[in-house]
Order: sequence, then C-alpha cells, then structure tokens
Amino acid sequence: MGWRVRSFNPNTCVFLLILINRTPRPILDSKGRVVAVLAGRPRDPKWDQVVQKGADAIADAREKMSFTQAQVQNGRGKFPAVSVGVAHGGGRKEPGNVRQSSAAAMSVLTAVLATEFFLRASGFTNSVFKAYAARTYFYYAECMKSLLNWKPELHLHFPLSVFGTCTINFGPVTVSWPHRDSANLSFGWCAITALGNFNPNRGGHLILWDLGLVIRFPPGSTILIPSALIRHSNIPIQPGENRYSFVQYSAAGLFRWVRNGFKTDADWHASATPAERAQRAEEDKRRWEEGTSMFSKWTEDF
Repeated sequence: MGWRVRSFNPNTCVFLLILINRTPRPILDSKGRVVAVLAGRPRDPKWDQVVQKGADAIADAREKMSFTQAQVQNGRGKFPAVSVGVAHGGGRKEPGNVRQSSAAAMSVLTAVLATEFFLRASGFTNSVFKAYAARTYFYYAECMKSLLNWKPELHLHFPLSVFGTCTINFGPVTVSWPHRDSANLSFGWCAITALGNFNPNRGGHLILWDLGLVIRFPPGSTILIPSALIRHSNIPIQPGENRYSFVQYSAAGLFRWVRNGFKTDADWHASATPAERAQRAEEDKRRWEEGTSMFSKWTEDF
C-alpha cells in the first residue's frame, strides 16, 4: 500500500504527518506514480547497534577532519558536508573522483565508508531503488557502466551501488534548510539515511514542502526522493542531541557527459552538424517528459 498525494498548495500550510516504520512504503502522486519511498530499514534485530557504530565512526572522523570553507558553508545548513565518489560539475572539465583537502582526509573518509553501516546502508538503498524505481535505476546503472568503461580509474566506494556520489553530513546537528538539489539529475533520485542520537518523536523530521508532508525520520531509516524536484528540509532536534546523515545521489553532469559522447555540452555543440543540433533541440523538448515517464506506477508489473 502506498500513500497518495493528489494535490497540495504549500501556501495553505497544511501538512500531513507520516510515521515511518520498518515496512517500506511508497508515496504516489495523482497519476499513481511513485514519487518518493519511505524505505524504512533492514530487517535485522541488531540494526540499531550497526547504526550506532556508524554514528560513532562519523563522530570520530569529525574530530580528525579539517573541513574546508566550502564544506562548512555548503548552502544546506550549519554543518560540514563532505562528498566522496564520482562527480562532474562545479568547474570540473570532465567527470572525476572527488578530491579531498588532503591525503589524510581521504584516508579518514575511506575508513569511515568501509565500516559495516555504510556498506550495508548503501546496499539496502540500492535494492530499494531498484524495486521501486526500476527504469530510473537502470538508467543510472547504464550511466555508471559507461563512465567506468570510458575511464576505469574512476573509483566507486560502493561497487554494487548505481549512485555516483555520496555525502556525509557531519553535524553534529545536521538540520538542513529548505532547498532543492539543483545539481542532481532533474528527474533523478536521492537517498537519505539518518543516524545519530536524537528523539525522532521530537525532531529530525523530514519536510517535503511541495507534497505537504512531515515525515518522522528515526536513526537508521532511509528515505528516497527526487531531490531536485521536491523542496525539503528538517525539523530541529532537541538541545544536547546529535544527528548525522548519509546521502547518495548522482550529479546531472554525469548523465550529460555520457549523452554527449563523453564531451561537455559546449564541445558537443561545437562539433555537431546543424542537423544534429536540430535533433538535439527536439529531444530536449521531450526530455522532461521522458524522464518522468521512468517513474514507476504502483499498479504496473515488472
């Protein structure tokens, strides 16, 4: 069963509170398309212990890291955010491995991502993504396969995941401001996993502003949303608590690079014939519709 959101005007300030539990639950739009998934958590009675070790690893790494100004002033909240993986954009001439401020910082991050929590959380997320958004999932998988064939030295910390990049939000109070992730694929998905020591009944809720939803978001739970489409933020946590998050996504620039035959938009247009540019313009008109047509309908069979 899925939650259905028919229509919502954010100016009315009416929100529906959803309590996330262990059972995955999709959120459907008025056309019956899956537009978000409350994935819950793995069915492991010891999962809370795994999550706590993950939070401890982040807290320990935070003490060892020296964050750059860009990582601290990230535009999403008052917490350092560090990205790792394969990315394109932000001044990069081509897709590459996200660089860190130092070899020591990269070593710390690599050790954190190799812990049980991150390996299992990424695998769980990948499975949920495939189950609830199969066409989009395989679109991501083909993109990453093409990139790795083009440049084998690209490094994925989670080889079984189709997401190119992940971000650790180091808190200790990770409460994001209302925002959309405009650098992500416009019709793509983003997976958010919460962890830390906070009371989920009193704070840390995820707000999906465009859908009018406030979602209880306990430590160790994962939610998948099209983060470039839906404006989202968090409710503050209580004084003395801590909250971190682990976010997985792929930059839109990766998909453009593959689509252009491993070129930038500028290089593609410079080398394309007038007929090719005209065809691309027609394709661009349909791209949004084709992207959203990848969304699964709750009633269809795979």
